[in-house]
Amino acid sequence: MEIYDTEEEQVEALKRWWKENSTSTIVGLVMGIVIILGWNYWQGHKKEQAIQESAIYDQLLKAVDDDKKDSVDKLAERMREQFKGSEYAAFSSLFQAKLKSEQGDFAVAKQILTTIAAEPNKQLSNIAKIRLVRLMLATGEFEQGLQLINEVDAKEAASYSANYDELVGDLYVALDRLDEARTSYQNALRNGHQSPLLQFKIDDLTAQEKLETQK
Repeated sequence: MEIYDTEEEQVEALKRWWKENSTSTIVGLVMGIVIILGWNYWQGHKKEQAIQESAIYDQLLKAVDDDKKDSVDKLAERMREQFKGSEYAAFSSLFQAKLKSEQGDFAVAKQILTTIAAEPNKQLSNIAKIRLVRLMLATGEFEQGLQLINEVDAKEAASYSANYDELVGDLYVALDRLDEARTSYQNALRNGHQSPLLQFKIDDLTAQEKLETQK
């Protein structure tokens, strides 16, 4: 560490330091200011986006409540275009897929649900997969539905396992594989599934088997 005896030496030392370091110091200061301004702009931009996104989603929910199907469709498209990848956009797409299903446009509904199923958000992904399998069940794609469920990561879908078990049971019933259907329904019960129709489905299987034995 240098020790300076006089004020003049200190001033000269400061001049030398400034001459050697002025450029990097100025650049550092400018970069610091740019980073701060950029960060503030980005935060403001994100906040403004969040406000816009929330407002459009509120409009969509109102359109759903008012049964304005055209508005739901347009707002969901707008959300997907402006805020692609956001949770609001994904939930909007779920409403749109439901609307398309009700209108009988199953191909578009499946396409929308398949896109959401690929989202990194595991909750949304599993909701979309469950709805997609239900659509497959409705359109007679029983084996495809079983295949989709078999591809689900069990750990990532742990909280939805009972829902999947019931769906597997429904698919097996449609395929007339009743023993496997009963096993799947019982698994759903063991996993705490609260579907009001689940016990009825099990009882119905028993009734069907009794009829078969009486023939």
